[in-house]
Amino acid sequence: MADAKKVLEYKDSLKKEAEELLLKGFPATIVKLNALLETPQFKNRRFADVHQDLNIPIPDPIVLNSHTDLPPAKKAKYDNSISQDGTKVMILPSGSVPTNKHLVELVEAVKPHIRKLVEDSNTMKMWISFMIPKIEDGNNFGVSIQEDTLAEVQSVESEAAAFFDQISRYFISRAKVISKVAKYPHIEDYRRAVQELDEKEYLSLWLVMCEIRNRYCALHDIVVKNLDKIKKPRSTNATESLY
Repeated sequence: MADAKKVLEYKDSLKKEAEELLLKGFPATIVKLNALLETPQFKNRRFADVHQDLNIPIPDPIVLNSHTDLPPAKKAKYDNSISQDGTKVMILPSGSVPTNKHLVELVEAVKPHIRKLVEDSNTMKMWISFMIPKIEDGNNFGVSIQEDTLAEVQSVESEAAAFFDQISRYFISRAKVISKVAKYPHIEDYRRAVQELDEKEYLSLWLVMCEIRNRYCALHDIVVKNLDKIKKPRSTNATESLY
């Protein structure tokens, strides 16, 4: 009985927390995100502002003519060793290649908002789930509104969690391209590919912040418009529809 009482207390506290989050937390978060998207960190920033030197110098070219005095067999072996597999990277002469500090700053700014959206949508999901009445025949229209809203909240939760995967994939992709730069330092296309990848990630992080704001707006809108049916799904009026 004691455990059952604690579960009931947990449900009641979560319902109270969710309603407070919906009516006060969501609007405050939307205003905060709008203000953040207007800061120089996200708005009107040039792509060139997120470029960063790779710290991988271009080595002096090897003059093959200086080896004309070698026997033909050794000369052929020497030529093949430098032309087929690129440079064997044992250690970088200028030290390590740093992560892009501009994008790391953006990632650190975005991640807390991703996490909060996941947590908030999870709270809303449980709140709606707790208010779904027992299964019975007839007058289930309000219940269907609850279920549709619940599906929307679950979708937001899944999308928000996927934003973390997007960030980790960027760093993996960048490391792979940089390894190509280290192996083939004379090929400018690899260096340009790193810049293009950084620009793409900057745009993606801006888009993630916009999507977080948009998801909060959408959740707040749909839940507030259908709040009566979500809290009291069964009524005598069966002609109402999802707003």
